[in-house]
Amino acid sequence: MSNDNFFERVYFIVRQIPYGKVTSYGAIAKALGTARSARMVGWAMNASHNLEDVPAHRVVNRKGLLTGKLHFDGTNLMQQLLENEGIVVVDNQILDFEKHFWQPEVRVV
Repeated sequence: MSNDNFFERVYFIVRQIPYGKVTSYGAIAKALGTARSARMVGWAMNASHNLEDVPAHRVVNRKGLLTGKLHFDGTNLMQQLLENEGIVVVDNQILDFEKHFWQPEVRVV
């Protein structure tokens, strides 16, 4: 499987994350049937910044930490985008992470 194909499959899932919800790199990897590829999902998110229809700010680590924030323009852009959707972030971590977590549907592709 090429990276381009994998990245497109990641973006397909990320585009489905509802407004005001977040998911994790690992949850996306598991939904794709590649549970051990969370880091690859991170690479896909890093490569998505010129794709305006991919809400990369809604993908965080399994503990709700904004680990991808360094890849956004401006120091707090990722946090600002999440807060605009009603998600409270303190010290780079989402409060009430379980409440905001969206579990992607497991797909066999």
